[in-house]
Amino acid sequence: MAEVIEPVCSDNPAVPDDATKKEKFKKSEDVAFYRRQMQGPKLQLRALLDTMVLTEKGACFELFESDKQTRLLLSLSPCKSDTVRILIDELRPIRARYRVPDVLTGEPQYDQLRVERRTKDSVTLAWSSGRYQIRVWHFPFRLEVLCDDEAVATFNPKGKLWFEKLQHPPRQLEDDQTSSLWQETFREFVDVKANGPSSIGADLCLHGFRHVYGLPEHADSLQLRDTRDGEPYRLYNLDVFAYGVYSRFGLYGSVPLLVAHKPDRTLGVFWLNASETFVNIYHSPAERQDDQPPPAKISSSQLQPETDVHWMSESGVIDCMILLGPTPPQLFSQYAQLTGYQALPPLFALGYHQCRWNYKDEADVKAVDAGFDRHNIPYDVIWLDIEHTDGKRYFTWDPVNFPDPAHLQQYLQYKNRKMVVISDPHFKSDPNWALYREARDGGYFVKDREGQLYKGSCWPGESSYLDFSNPETRAWYSRCFGLNNYKGSTPSLFLWNDMNEPSVFWGPEQTMPKDAVHFGGWEHRDLHNLYGFYQHMASMEGLITRSGGSERPFVLSRSFFAGSQRFGAVWTGDNVASWEYLKISIPMLLSLNVTGLVFCGADVGGFSKDPDPELLVRWYQAAALQPFFRGHSAITSKRREPWLFGEAVTAAIRSVIQERYCLLPYWYTLFHQAHTSGLPLLRPMWVEFPQEQEAFTVDNQYMIGSALLACPVTEPGAEEVKVLLPGQTEIWYDIDSKQAYEGGRTLTLPVTLDTVPVFQRAGSVICRRAGSASSTAQLQKIPLSISVALSSQGAADGELYLDDGHSFDYRDRKAFCLRGLSMVSGRLRCRPANEEGTFDCDTVIHSVTILGLKSRPSTVAVHVSGAEDTSAAFQYMDTCCTLIVNSLNLRVAQDWEIHIE
Repeated sequence: MAEVIEPVCSDNPAVPDDATKKEKFKKSEDVAFYRRQMQGPKLQLRALLDTMVLTEKGACFELFESDKQTRLLLSLSPCKSDTVRILIDELRPIRARYRVPDVLTGEPQYDQLRVERRTKDSVTLAWSSGRYQIRVWHFPFRLEVLCDDEAVATFNPKGKLWFEKLQHPPRQLEDDQTSSLWQETFREFVDVKANGPSSIGADLCLHGFRHVYGLPEHADSLQLRDTRDGEPYRLYNLDVFAYGVYSRFGLYGSVPLLVAHKPDRTLGVFWLNASETFVNIYHSPAERQDDQPPPAKISSSQLQPETDVHWMSESGVIDCMILLGPTPPQLFSQYAQLTGYQALPPLFALGYHQCRWNYKDEADVKAVDAGFDRHNIPYDVIWLDIEHTDGKRYFTWDPVNFPDPAHLQQYLQYKNRKMVVISDPHFKSDPNWALYREARDGGYFVKDREGQLYKGSCWPGESSYLDFSNPETRAWYSRCFGLNNYKGSTPSLFLWNDMNEPSVFWGPEQTMPKDAVHFGGWEHRDLHNLYGFYQHMASMEGLITRSGGSERPFVLSRSFFAGSQRFGAVWTGDNVASWEYLKISIPMLLSLNVTGLVFCGADVGGFSKDPDPELLVRWYQAAALQPFFRGHSAITSKRREPWLFGEAVTAAIRSVIQERYCLLPYWYTLFHQAHTSGLPLLRPMWVEFPQEQEAFTVDNQYMIGSALLACPVTEPGAEEVKVLLPGQTEIWYDIDSKQAYEGGRTLTLPVTLDTVPVFQRAGSVICRRAGSASSTAQLQKIPLSISVALSSQGAADGELYLDDGHSFDYRDRKAFCLRGLSMVSGRLRCRPANEEGTFDCDTVIHSVTILGLKSRPSTVAVHVSGAEDTSAAFQYMDTCCTLIVNSLNLRVAQDWEIHIE
């Protein structure tokens, strides 16, 4: 929710028009450190090879530049997970430079380096088996990462390494050039730099790669584009209402992870820096530089593609990690080992969420809740925006419109439904409000450059902003969610962190000034992109503390950074009800998934403006096939509960939400995989088909896990869609018609408004609920159905994960059930996929559908351990080679087999 209000509120900020928006936000040319780095001159750095010291964490070298007498310390550390860490800091800084804390889940485990080869120009270091090596060149300094003697990445190949040393302030700013280094003006805002210019930068060449991804959040294509034709990719968290599409402009969150892929390798570059960052990307064929020593052998061909990536950040140190893959799953695991795995959400959070700015009172909430029941549409959570509070004071309730919030939550909980309320980071500057006084007196607010409380403007008017970088602030904020402290709250109340970039209505670029001061004396410029990350962390910890550590939390945050996946869900912010925003939501969510933030979604129907019925139906169809599924709309838009557009629209929306609920066992299993292995839920086609170059640029369709291919319809009036079915040896089954299609082709599929193109991949097994229910809790009483899609060899396999859906018992008491389902030689088996699980559930399987069975069987027999074999009733459909076995009663937690003769 950005700066949007009803037109009658003319004294408040209004929705900016395009001209205002262009004036409000910077372009790269408006940013002094970006101009300096792009204009040069380059540092002529030398690696002093005789300063090398081998340590238990790797190796250290001094770097030296004679013109400016710059001395830097280079630390190289190979991690045991096939990741190389490159850390560069001043050798003797006059004060410490900011290093990003709390994002890495711990100090990585390092391998020790050994000298493999040494010449007067370079030293080559190896570790472990010696397959990977690092070669450090003396002059010009560069660093090559080698695999089997082939360079996969080069650090500083074009000599763009940039490091502005911290300085003591001059006694006076003698000229305009000196003045611009110590203060910067944008519009009416003056940014005073206490440490002077302190920017850093470096370039890397990724050899053999022409396809790169990641760097969210941008409303742009999945594949990152060459930036020579315009703006660089910007990573600077900002509140951008109705953001432009196909733009490299920074939005609400930042993940400085770039993922490169080619048929034989997937590689990542993680730039751990929380200050404003720009990334330029240049695609080109490889070119030998005649004036440089020959690089390591790259390829037998003279020319091959390569991608140059140039990172530039305003402050901090260079902390760059190269993730060596080489496969997509290995890269995802490497990144998760660094920054953490996706939190396993409570099951209700995977259901449908209904939100609006704002449901006006308790009667309105109950009426909407009743509407879902009346129209037989499942949902799990209803949300309240800022108007539920007493005068925009968070942790309070409007005494007129929400006089008994605890009873309202209990009313919903009786029906197994939850409530989510908003909790923004700004506090109304009201000395009569006890919570404000407590935060002020505790020193929990951000200060301005003069050491006074920083005052900004947001929904309550003048506001102070909590300093979540302070551990004491986070602990205090977490305690605020205790049931005794948060009056009117119950255990079924969950959280939504909005406006946490942070948004400051009249601030520079509608955010906090960079010279504001945080805990430890750090300037806001050093940690800007961490602000929302820390609020998300504190909110998550608050809910865990509230339950005594027994219940899983749910917190949605608009702003995020690398590692935010540990705390909950994110979404794509204030989008618009138009087809282009529906279309761009798919690559935006894919970008989040490849960078670890897998619990993500977009506001269904668009936050602002009003969708027509066709757009609304298509958006529900797309969002039901994405991890976080929430309908949300602005206060200026018309009401859009699913039953307000006529019975045909209601029926279409009901159908896709019910199908979402049926598919929740598969979604929950995918979340378990993400939580334990780092695998994304939504997967770009190249993740599952890494050698199919035709798939490398596809971003209008995707895989859900490894088994389902989804291609949402995103064009108005569509009568057909084109679907890439990859894999020459693959078979794809339309989940509605059961028709089989061979892979290695682009299928033209006729569609109507009811068509949702989804295909099951041959060789997979998927578990569904056999029917829908009013909520996820009610859904647990419904039996399962199994869909087996046979490969050309007649085989298939899959998994099913179950636990209680809400507690941490799966972690603490191993109370989970992970079952493997496999079919080979006409036998479908259910066996434990993990022997540790102790969760003994009563869930039963009611039916099995087998796709691609070439001939009608004579008998179908069921074998259960410790019981006699029984025959099962079945149907066989010749037209689509499908067998359906009904009237089963097989417990998931028990071993069994179905024999098809």
